[in-house]
Amino acid sequence: MDPETEGLQIIKVTPLQQMLASCTGAILTSLMVTPLDVVKIRLQAQNNPFPKGKCFVYSNGLMDHLCVCEEEANKVWYKKPGNFQGTLDAFLKIVRNEGIKSLWSGLPPTLVMAVPATVIYFTCYDQLTALLRSKLGENETRIPIVAGIVARIGAVTVISPLELIRTKMQSKKFSYKELHQFVSKKVSEDGWISLWRGWAPTVLRDVPFSAMYWYNYEILKKWFCEKSGLYEPTFMINFTSGALSGSFAAIVTLPFDVVKTQKQTQLWTYASHK
Repeated sequence: MDPETEGLQIIKVTPLQQMLASCTGAILTSLMVTPLDVVKIRLQAQNNPFPKGKCFVYSNGLMDHLCVCEEEANKVWYKKPGNFQGTLDAFLKIVRNEGIKSLWSGLPPTLVMAVPATVIYFTCYDQLTALLRSKLGENETRIPIVAGIVARIGAVTVISPLELIRTKMQSKKFSYKELHQFVSKKVSEDGWISLWRGWAPTVLRDVPFSAMYWYNYEILKKWFCEKSGLYEPTFMINFTSGALSGSFAAIVTLPFDVVKTQKQTQLWTYASHK
């Protein structure tokens, strides 16, 4: 054995450990990002009040969720009066007048979808990357692209029917019995494929983003390690690589994101009137 590598011990991360790490990361991310989106939605609702039935996008930092505006004025969190003068003023007034918990309004129902989607996505990516590297070699640059695309398609495919059901429950206030009847009727009339009607616009944005993100992430991580003379990336190298690759992918796929949001909003607005 090479004396330089003799002291190195290869630590393999099990799928269960990957799932737990993804779950923890997903919850921490949503806790940090959600307040920003809550403030954004409150400012939007103040400037242009949401009429009943209007769809708006709620993001918890993990995935976008379409929410349908409810009728009860000033009772739902996004219709509470605030007289905000700007972003910082909104943060301070929400905390002072409504309590700090209001910064995470609407979060729990979305985590039911977002956390499983994140766990599936990252665990599949790690497992596929390890499998492809064992077959194609460590230096194959296409591995992150292929693994990222397959993992994202898999996560979106699993979550899409659940997101449709969540949106229906929120927009129509269905009981579980009524929800079962709705799903059964939809499947009998339009087939099982109708449960994935929101799949295409989501994949339109998520797949290009995922491919670019993982490719650039792996390239940057390797480059930073070489520049630092390190065998394994540190937390800061992982963080910086992720931030740079995520920013680049978000900018490039912004047009796809706009199209995705418009298509999903049109879809749910149409569905809510049926």
